Amino acid sequence: MSSSLRSLRVIVPALLVILALSFPAWAKDSITWMEATAPPFFIHEGQYKGQGYEDLVTDILIENLPQYSHTRTIANITRHYKEFELGHNVCNVGLYKTPEREKFMYFSIPSFFTYPTVLIIDKSKWPAFGNSKMVRLSDILKSNTLIIGRGENRSYGKFVDEILDKHGTAKNLFAFEGQELSLNFFNMLKLDRLDGLIGLPEEAMYQAERLGIRDQIMTIDIEENQGNPESWFSYVACSKTEWGKKVIDDINRVLIEQRPSDRYRAAYERWLDESSYEGYRKLYRDVFLNVSN
Repeated sequence: MSSSLRSLRVIVPALLVILALSFPAWAKDSITWMEATAPPFFIHEGQYKGQGYEDLVTDILIENLPQYSHTRTIANITRHYKEFELGHNVCNVGLYKTPEREKFMYFSIPSFFTYPTVLIIDKSKWPAFGNSKMVRLSDILKSNTLIIGRGENRSYGKFVDEILDKHGTAKNLFAFEGQELSLNFFNMLKLDRLDGLIGLPEEAMYQAERLGIRDQIMTIDIEENQGNPESWFSYVACSKTEWGKKVIDDINRVLIEQRPSDRYRAAYERWLDESSYEGYRKLYRDVFLNVSN
């Protein structure tokens, strides 16, 4: 046997061993977490950077999914949709589940339990909404006398989405998309270009505080959105591929383990008024932690 052949017989197995040992380090599956500029869900700058409740839960998931490499990307909702539709290795930590999204996304068990979406108005407009703390959104839209803001491609939960799609027209809805979506809507509210907008209670208080108009803003409950917890849940979503199915299985295991923890619950709770804590914790324990699909 030639010396060169003997050398190859020694070198090749050694290389194979080196490759086998190093393979896990460079061949981890990757997850790209899609984020939007939408405080207090995600907060990308300022005093509370990284402390939005979706920021914090993303941190928890990343810590508990060491078998993956992780990156975080900021983009608007339309870009999110495109990445999912193309089947890229992307996930989002908190999306409402809708039939349209289920065509190209796999969903986890619920990842968030938030209070339901509300109408957010300037207090001076309250008489136009009947001086009521609860309204039927369908009646508001049928009247065609008030203009409501909604985010383009944003879901507000199954029941509100159905009403917006059924009764929304160019006369009663103003749809907008872009970075700082809710901040732009609040500025329009402040300038009297909108009569109201749809959003979450903690979103209303965060943006009103940011603009120095907290004492001018109030929220009105949407009647069609009450009494059904399905509209209060958000989910982790990943692309509807074999990769996404496996990732969702791994994420579900983390959620089952982490959701009961004080740290997990506090990610959202910290953005509520303290007077809401007791009620939220009871619903979290009795409703949220008992939902497994």
